[in-house]
Amino acid sequence: MVKAVVGANWGDEGKGKITDTLADSADVVIRFQGGSNAGHTIVNEYGKFALHLMPSGVFHQNIMNIIGNGVAFHIDKFLKELADIESKGVPAPQLMVSDRVQVMMPYHVLFDTLEEARLAGKSFGSTKSGIAPFYSDKFAKIGWQINELYQDDDTLMEKINRVADIKDALLVNLYHTDPIDRKGLLEWIKERRDKVAKYLGNTSLYLDQAIKEGKTILLEGQLGTMKDPDHGIYPMVTSSSPLAGYGAIGAGIPPYEIKQVVVVSKAYSSAVGAGEFVSEIFGDEAVALRNHGGDGGEYGATTGRPRRVGWYDCVASKYGCRLQGATDVAFTVLDDLGYLDEIPVCVAYELDGKQITEFPVTKDLKRCKPVYKVFPGWKCDIRGIRRFEDLPQKAQDYVNFIEQQIGYPITMVSNGPAREDIIYRESPLKK
Repeated sequence: MVKAVVGANWGDEGKGKITDTLADSADVVIRFQGGSNAGHTIVNEYGKFALHLMPSGVFHQNIMNIIGNGVAFHIDKFLKELADIESKGVPAPQLMVSDRVQVMMPYHVLFDTLEEARLAGKSFGSTKSGIAPFYSDKFAKIGWQINELYQDDDTLMEKINRVADIKDALLVNLYHTDPIDRKGLLEWIKERRDKVAKYLGNTSLYLDQAIKEGKTILLEGQLGTMKDPDHGIYPMVTSSSPLAGYGAIGAGIPPYEIKQVVVVSKAYSSAVGAGEFVSEIFGDEAVALRNHGGDGGEYGATTGRPRRVGWYDCVASKYGCRLQGATDVAFTVLDDLGYLDEIPVCVAYELDGKQITEFPVTKDLKRCKPVYKVFPGWKCDIRGIRRFEDLPQKAQDYVNFIEQQIGYPITMVSNGPAREDIIYRESPLKK
């Protein structure tokens, strides 16, 4: 059975923890899109980890962890992350990297940094991880599938020259900087290819066999619906699709094999980077929520940047769950709201004097204002509770109301950072 774990919102919803939790009963965990531009935070018996490329199943020794063909594969960060987790006592995980994955080249990161600097105040809030230049090259057919690195020097130099002719025109004439060091790039390839060769494999064939054997496979998404290049807050989006539907492409499996889609949504809203965010709050109110939120505060797992925060947005979350095809919703960090006397929930947007409850296109989103319904807070610590019925009634009311508003079954409630801090809930909406 194939299950997808994906985000409903802007990312940072807690997908890593949910994947890590569901991995207890999984055989395979696979990353199918994105790269090292976002991190999944996991707290377990080995410590606290921010995973950027590694699938969240690496802490389970019985699981095969796969980096799928849809990922932006940064070789150096992959090797560093592997060394980091092993240095903290984690046994060497089972790993396989698709032999069709494309490689993040050093000039991708350079172009990302140069373009953000050129755009200055009109930048996209990039993490400067090279993601947009990487995917641009992939679809312009000048990217590097990892299998291409294992060719003779003459063949490699032929492609390096072809790509560098294009890149140098921009580097020299638009960004006014040095051209690509072509011989240096050849050496870069030769230094790294041997370090990852042992991990490469035909991952789509492996997954096909795993499906036939009835194994449980988790597709681990990065970011969330609002960052999808088609359905998100374009152009302030990422460059690969974080939707569950893309999991079939980025992993190399038939779409009909995805039987369960667990959509993760946080009990309040947060985002890193620029873009429309209707329920965003500011000032002391935002500082308080940011510092109470997450595990140690709402700061980006990749960049360390303070995350933008706001109240729960039912309009955006309903849309996010619909686009993902949610069969289940995992509702995270409910415990972080225990300090509040009152908790606003955005139930609609006001657009040009009218209330709407369906998520609009970006040009209209810019003019939207939040419409709130305010709930009383429960004013206590709810960590350690294992049954939904044992939560304070006001916390139950909060979850029940949001489930009604978004129209998708909340079957998991996270009330703490640890793997065991999960409440499994019977939902009246579960078919």
